[in-house]
Amino acid sequence: MSEPHKLFIDIFSPFQEHINAEQDVREVIRNIMKDLEKSLREIVIALQIIHTEVNCEYIDEALLKARELLGEVQKGFDALDKVVPNGQYYRYNDHWRYSTQRLCFLVALIVFLEKGFLIDQVTAAQMLGVHEKQNIHLDLEDYLMGLLNLATELSRFAVNSVTLGDYNRPLQISKFVAELNAGFRLLNLKNDSLRKRFDALKYDVKKIEEVVYDLSIRGLTPAASAEHTVS
Repeated sequence: MSEPHKLFIDIFSPFQEHINAEQDVREVIRNIMKDLEKSLREIVIALQIIHTEVNCEYIDEALLKARELLGEVQKGFDALDKVVPNGQYYRYNDHWRYSTQRLCFLVALIVFLEKGFLIDQVTAAQMLGVHEKQNIHLDLEDYLMGLLNLATELSRFAVNSVTLGDYNRPLQISKFVAELNAGFRLLNLKNDSLRKRFDALKYDVKKIEEVVYDLSIRGLTPAASAEHTVS
């Protein structure tokens, strides 16, 4: 073997070993994500009941089911933390970024339905099982994207609540999303995808405001009903 040829082999052989090792890690991650995304889909399905049912008992059962499924999500992130090499989160996070954003939206929805307030980033990370992990964490961008997705879901929820005869829920949603919008306006967003998604928030706010306005002019809000009673 000629010396120049051997030199090229010595240089490039380690490259292939590195590529193979990275592909092995990605394959394990993909397998973990298949199970994690299955739990994600089941949580979505469980929570869809809010668009078709106002019975608190049924909604509470759905929330309990969602909480149970979050246990499986936490197991998935535990496995992920063991696979991702130390200090290489951003090399591999394209595999779970979108799913994490969806999961942030779901835990935010769960907390809103249970408590009526906004989940913070630490609590979201704890519910997902990524808080204080060694090799993975909850990105601020993923958390914020989840909150923006929540606003869209709540605008749909407001419309469907009226259809189901629940006229109080849109008022709660309107106040919550207005405060969420005010919070986002405090941020000087530089990220293109986050900025574009934030630009859509105003349409969610407008849609919810229109629902509340329609209820008001028809005398279906508590305040309007009281005025009609007095007059």
